[in-house]
Amino acid sequence: MREGLLWFDPDKRRTPQEKLDQAAARYTERFGRQPDTCHVNPAELFEHPTLRVIPDPAVLPRHFWVGEDQEMAAARREQRPLRGRKIA
Repeated sequence: MREGLLWFDPDKRRTPQEKLDQAAARYTERFGRQPDTCHVNPAELFEHPTLRVIPDPAVLPRHFWVGEDQEMAAARREQRPLRGRKIA
């Protein structure tokens, strides 16, 4: 991931999933597309139902670096069906 949105949320009352959902919504609002990846501090690794969460020691605690993985985006583009074209 070359670029993304860095999100900080120190609220201990909310779950990491809720924080990531809010960060992903802001990413979508700002960039006009859905994120697929989030980097977090390895000590705060968790599972998310729709985003891939990656441990990254460069990310500070309580921070979320949300964005799109270029390799995953390229794979999705290749899997898209051709519309309106007939393949012989």
